[in-house]
Amino acid sequence: MLNISPNNRNHIEEEQYHSFQTVSTEKSSRKLRYALYLIGAALLGIMFLPWTQNIRSGGKLTTLRPEQRPQTINTIIGGRIEKWYVKDGDYVKKGDTILFISEVKDGYFDTLLVDRTMDQIKNKEQSVVSYEQKVNALDTRIDALLQSSNLKMRQARIKYQQSKLKITSDSMEWIAAQTNLKIAQDQVNRFEELKQRGLKSQTELEMRRLTLQRAQASLIGTEQKYLQSRNDLIDALVEVNATEARYQDEIAKAESDKMSALTNMYDAEVDVTKLQSQAAGYSIRNGNYIITSPQDGYVTKILSTGVGQVIKAGQEIATIMPQNYNLAVEMYVRPMDYPLLNKGQKVRMQFDGWPAIVFSGWPNNSFGTYGGTIFAIDNFSSENGMFRVLIAPDRSDHPWPKALRVGGGVNAMILLSDVKVGYEIWRNINGFPPDFYAASTKAPSKKTENKTEHEADEK
Repeated sequence: MLNISPNNRNHIEEEQYHSFQTVSTEKSSRKLRYALYLIGAALLGIMFLPWTQNIRSGGKLTTLRPEQRPQTINTIIGGRIEKWYVKDGDYVKKGDTILFISEVKDGYFDTLLVDRTMDQIKNKEQSVVSYEQKVNALDTRIDALLQSSNLKMRQARIKYQQSKLKITSDSMEWIAAQTNLKIAQDQVNRFEELKQRGLKSQTELEMRRLTLQRAQASLIGTEQKYLQSRNDLIDALVEVNATEARYQDEIAKAESDKMSALTNMYDAEVDVTKLQSQAAGYSIRNGNYIITSPQDGYVTKILSTGVGQVIKAGQEIATIMPQNYNLAVEMYVRPMDYPLLNKGQKVRMQFDGWPAIVFSGWPNNSFGTYGGTIFAIDNFSSENGMFRVLIAPDRSDHPWPKALRVGGGVNAMILLSDVKVGYEIWRNINGFPPDFYAASTKAPSKKTENKTEHEADEK
């Protein structure tokens, strides 16, 4: 156990092993120490080397503007395919014919549908004119009735006033007859007394009695005349009321006829508007039988094939890629890295199909990468729980390859602050995000200046 026995099998004959003698010498031990010191110093020096923090993520090529991205051509109306004018890979200009379709709905089979609808519009417009003329005629009638009513009312009121004055006159005559009757009665009474005294003759008494009879007859006549005048006044008042009621009824009837004519005229105008809308829709529908290209580009894929196939309204028939577009990179970052992003930040990218040697911490020493800047950042997460970032080409860097196409893969590195390698190792060991302790009051860096220049170029 203690290796003190001379027969111990674990005992090593040092003279037999040259390597053991070399290592066990003091000189070899010194070399090993020096090598370890050099390695330690090198590692310590590496800890103080600069390191560019970055956020790496995969993405794909897209375009800056939505109208420059691949788009589908849809049919506005349903129909039957009659003839194709393009095939996959053809170059088309804006307005070039893509497809011709025919009608499949029986309500649109009539080739003269638009002309017949226009005839209906003309007839309805004539109806509107007729109703308008009727309204004007009723307005004239109402004006005439109002004028006639005013005259008739004035006439009836004058007659009423005359009746009132006649009552006054007849009443005065009646009162005068009463006075005459009283005087005649008094004279008869006096003559009778005088006759009894022998001062008056029988003839004079009889004359006074005759005068009394005449006064009584005059009283009865004036009273009858007075009562007739009162009756005439009532008749005049009834005539005033009847005239006013009669003309009000005629004017109300004319107003009702006018309202009916206006209602019919408005209904006709509504029908005209509906028919005009239908005619416009028919004309537009006739123009949709020919499907044209919305812009210059290349037909990438025909989605609805075959002549005679029936397609629905809004169905996709082909995809087209615009000829001119501005490339951009679409990538997604984690929510933890989202607060570290700002517009204008520098990005290095490696495109699929282009060889590159990438040093993530030393982007300036990478080979085959291309520069970009952050153009837009979404303010809400996508369906995958990450935030979308849009990257535009960096104009201060060498241009992107011309052979790039939309949809190609990209590996991107968003460049952050420059730190020491030791800090970066410590950060990754503790699981801290990049720039966790970055101060918000730093002076504007060169990246911010490049961002401002980039935004000015975009404007």
